Amino acid sequence: MSTIEENLRAISERVKSHSSTMITEEAVKTAVVLPFLRSLGYDVFDPSEVIPEFTADAVGKKGEKVDYAIKIDGEIRILIECKPISISLEKKHLDQLYRYFSVTNAKFAILTNGRTFNFYTDLEAPNKLDTRPFLIFDVTDFNAGIVTELRKFEKGAFDVSAILATAERLKYTSGVKQIISKLIEDPTEDFVKLASHGIYEGRMTAPVREMLTGVVRAAFREVIMDTVKSRLSNALADTEEVIEKIDEPVAEDPEVVTSEEEREGYMIVKAIVRDTIAPKRVVMRDQKSYCGVLVDNNNRKPVARLWFNRSVKYIGLFDGENEERLIIDSLDQIYDHSERLRATARKYIEK
Repeated sequence: MSTIEENLRAISERVKSHSSTMITEEAVKTAVVLPFLRSLGYDVFDPSEVIPEFTADAVGKKGEKVDYAIKIDGEIRILIECKPISISLEKKHLDQLYRYFSVTNAKFAILTNGRTFNFYTDLEAPNKLDTRPFLIFDVTDFNAGIVTELRKFEKGAFDVSAILATAERLKYTSGVKQIISKLIEDPTEDFVKLASHGIYEGRMTAPVREMLTGVVRAAFREVIMDTVKSRLSNALADTEEVIEKIDEPVAEDPEVVTSEEEREGYMIVKAIVRDTIAPKRVVMRDQKSYCGVLVDNNNRKPVARLWFNRSVKYIGLFDGENEERLIIDSLDQIYDHSERLRATARKYIEK
């Protein structure tokens, strides 16, 4: 597990266990925000890097302060505004960040209550902060995809272009997920009519509408649960198949030892391409210098190579004419290359 993940899990447990004591902004800053910045590699004890109570002359608001400004390569790049954990983050809380964003060189702004982190930029108009976040991070419920996006904000890897490359897609994906979540809990009348069209032909009276709303809500949840159960069943079946293959005796070099990282890396690659090519065709063949992920156990059909037997880890990709090795700092970064892995797998579908 990477350092950032370990730190995020520690922060997550702290919020889950002690959120009732984080009733002030200062408590949120000390218990969550500063540890979060440290997990990204920033020196929270260096006031020239992490500037508390940052002041700039915003239009019509001279002397107004924002909680933190992060300086990278000598320029203000990230602004942070904190609220108590009991506050629900809303558009009105963006006022200070909105003004400061336009009078500094900041490219990103974070609004947080210690539990939720909303990330903003200027996708809609240059140098004008968007009113909708492009990334929403719940510190008590995060996944590998979120960690991948957060890594782009690390001090040593901060790259505006890399963040913006996925920001627009993330923004709309986040918005759609929120709408779907609301529809699940409280289906609108129009959605109920749409979902029940062709199923209920009678008159839409108030009692009928109430009945159908409950039906739609329950059906929506069941669809999600059925999908989750199906994926879990498939994943378990694939895992059992993989374990059987790994446990089979093989007449290979006894000096070759497959590490847990290689096994996990193989499983990640297989999970990524499972919707592209039949999972049973994707196998692992370990070598002294690398661990190969192959289709049909054929060396001429490589999906990836895991170069993990060294201090610097690489993943080898084969969507081009030759293998391209790319540095990865953690297994989670394999997901960054999902599209390229699927593109490689597609080449072998008919072969």
